[in-house]
Amino acid sequence: MGPRRSRKEASVNTPLPPVATTDPATLSLREAFAFLDDRIAGRVLISGDPGWDAARSAWNLAVDQRPTAIVVATTTDDVVHTVRMAAELGVAVAPQATGHNAGPLAADDGLAGVILLRTHEMRGVEIDAEARIARVQAGAQWGDVVAAAAPLGLTALAGTAHDVGVVGYTLGGGVSWLARSHGLAANHVVAIELVTADGAARRVDAENDPELFWALRGGGGDLGIVTALEFGLFDVPTLSAGMLLWPIERTAEVLTAWSEWVDGLPASVTSVARVLRLPPMPELPPFLSGRALVVVEVAMQEDPARADELLAPLRALVPEVDTVHPQSTAELLQLHMDPPQPVPGHGDGMMLDELTPAAIRAFVDAVGPDASSALLSAEIRHLGGMMDPGVARAAASVHGTPQPGVTAGFAAGFLLFGVGIAMPDNGAALAASLDRLLSAVEPWRADIDYLNFAEHARPAERFFGDDLERLRAVKRSVDPARVIRSNHPIG
Repeated sequence: MGPRRSRKEASVNTPLPPVATTDPATLSLREAFAFLDDRIAGRVLISGDPGWDAARSAWNLAVDQRPTAIVVATTTDDVVHTVRMAAELGVAVAPQATGHNAGPLAADDGLAGVILLRTHEMRGVEIDAEARIARVQAGAQWGDVVAAAAPLGLTALAGTAHDVGVVGYTLGGGVSWLARSHGLAANHVVAIELVTADGAARRVDAENDPELFWALRGGGGDLGIVTALEFGLFDVPTLSAGMLLWPIERTAEVLTAWSEWVDGLPASVTSVARVLRLPPMPELPPFLSGRALVVVEVAMQEDPARADELLAPLRALVPEVDTVHPQSTAELLQLHMDPPQPVPGHGDGMMLDELTPAAIRAFVDAVGPDASSALLSAEIRHLGGMMDPGVARAAASVHGTPQPGVTAGFAAGFLLFGVGIAMPDNGAALAASLDRLLSAVEPWRADIDYLNFAEHARPAERFFGDDLERLRAVKRSVDPARVIRSNHPIG
């Protein structure tokens, strides 16, 4: 207790950043945060405290988060106390686990007047193998879930990297390597534990507060602070996955063949086409390090013979490298080659209605071999199958499972995302390259956007369309004072 009290005394004497509060003195806030620190199992940090800069860092190191205070929560009670304190102080609370997609959250004011509630230490995972249900805490990452489920022969609808947070990914929808056959991860959530703006801990499902349950599944993080999720796991008996690589000079040829190949594919196949410009890095294999490439990544729930049959049109292009092989679903976390640790980045995405020959030409002109692009990766993901919202809702009706939430799927054919590593000397070039890519494909842009791939703020109508007013009614009912802050507010 001695060192803990000394740390607090030092914090009280540290100036706080400006906050949106009517309190007559900043000292009252310092005292309130010290009081909160005493009451929770976790810890409260303010500017100047040891660990402050690490705690405020987002996964994207280019994002500058400057909140009024940070609470590192370790229990649901910590979350309850924090929300109640925030309401009393007249400040907001922004939950954050890994800090993916934090750019829109900190864009305007750096989170002034906001308590950043970090949940990354709440990483418990429980698996009910018989029921094929996972229960995960707020800070769990997909690597945690896969490590627990895979030895039991079960598969989660995980993100493309081990360190993606389960909660944020799922609340935004969740597009996995199995999404064309299984739909969005949000559609398979069976229960949600959360703390709402009144400081109440709730558990909602299809029978208990079904309207809030509907809104949370794909509505993002604006409705409450989720402390645990329960969702379905699956038996995926056969899988072949990997990548096919060609030199970047063959981008137009490969993308044309890929766009024709995906037309009519069974829902058992999910694939991504991307252009990579990789820097020389010793941790990369020689066939990738320092190379500019066009790549097709595939995950195929087919036996090897059928996978070979389906891949024949792409293999006829004679890829320089072909890594497709039978594997466990746990290996899918490595397929997309996401950075293994936080990096500074600049990126954004959009959805496309279709991928016409003209759209392919525009994409190639923006990022292909003759483009002076600073982007590390420009990718196009094939959607459809169970990601079609009508198909997802019809399947739920047939199987007697709960109807999907606000984001059942996407009325779009493809998902595009471009990103580069932000360095001190390439900011202008990187921004120009991303703008060039997004502008080039704008004519084929769909009417909807995907929360998890929207790295910059945009109107809520872009995410929720005709469901927005219903969603806003739920927000008003559970958070009329807008205590909860998210990266993509409902409004």
